[in-house]
Amino acid sequence: MTAFIETLVLLAMAGSLLLIPVGLPGLWIAVALILGLTLWGKLTWTFLLASLLAAAAAEAGELAVVRSFGKRYGGSNRAFWGAVVGGMAGLFVGVPIPVVGPLVTAFLGSFLGAGLVTWIETRSLRRSGQVGWGIVLARTAAVALKVAVGAALVAATALTLFL
Repeated sequence: MTAFIETLVLLAMAGSLLLIPVGLPGLWIAVALILGLTLWGKLTWTFLLASLLAAAAAEAGELAVVRSFGKRYGGSNRAFWGAVVGGMAGLFVGVPIPVVGPLVTAFLGSFLGAGLVTWIETRSLRRSGQVGWGIVLARTAAVALKVAVGAALVAATALTLFL
């Protein structure tokens, strides 16, 4: 019975990673499941701490990647925050369309948020599009980073539980 429950938790952790591209806290759900396994006595507190640090580093990495790409493509700090707000707004706009809706509209919202702020600052459509595209690339890289960290947590948890 224990192996069955552990397998279900691992499947839930893996499934939570599908939430990351749509801007939901899938990585933190995986960490919460690791907390549950720790409280159940299946994992050590050191493992939980390492998982928390990895998730926090991935979140910091996401912000660093988006800020870096935004600057590389000519965006300002305001454009960065426009991308963040636009991405959140896009996430909610896409909710009525299952799965794909929030994913597409979150990326589109980031593009439009950064682009709109840049257009207000510069009145240049070309530069606005350039900054928006940089933010889309940044979000793609950030999602890949967070999914990779989450997959590593799932794999490390599985190895720890079953070896």
